[in-house]
Amino acid sequence: MSLARTERAALADLFEQVGPDQPTLCEGWQTLDLLIHLLVRERDPLGAVGTQVKPLHGFTEKAQDSYRARPWADLISEYRGGPPAWNPTGWGPLNDLANGGEMFIHHEDVRRGQAGWRPRELSLADTAELTRSVKSGLSRLALRKAQSGIVAQLPGQDPVVLRKGEPVVTLIGDPGEVVLWVSGRDAVQIEFDGDPAAAGSLRVLQRGF
Repeated sequence: MSLARTERAALADLFEQVGPDQPTLCEGWQTLDLLIHLLVRERDPLGAVGTQVKPLHGFTEKAQDSYRARPWADLISEYRGGPPAWNPTGWGPLNDLANGGEMFIHHEDVRRGQAGWRPRELSLADTAELTRSVKSGLSRLALRKAQSGIVAQLPGQDPVVLRKGEPVVTLIGDPGEVVLWVSGRDAVQIEFDGDPAAAGSLRVLQRGF
């Protein structure tokens, strides 16, 4: 089973466990806000676009209000079922491409929003998928504002150049930790090796999209 499917199922289970009012790593969002975000992303095209295009934000708010009025259990059930049939991001390989990293990141947003979190031990297949994510062009795009070079050193892998430049800072950590850091999360277990000033700048770098 792919990362997109396993992480969706695990996140749905976690939503059921923690309830709608728990903190997440998404600033200002509780678990209800995050679940609504995921549903709008998959099920309301205008609402999803409105999260990025200000003139359409009214569609986002309308969709969010509609979901907010529904029972928590119903929202979880709808999310667990995946994208609707008309949404191509639910179709086979496209589901893996569009949703693998997204589901992993948001699962960790909830896990690591709780006290006492620890990194999980992931399967070889999930680790391989997250490694591909680190190596993708999206990772380089997410780090476009960096003023230094960035290299990721993953266990058992050749160094991955995420951004060219000098001085170079090396990120040392497991693929999932690097994926989370690149996406803008700071609750990660990563070492920064290299020029101290450049490493300090990376620690506060605005990352993601």
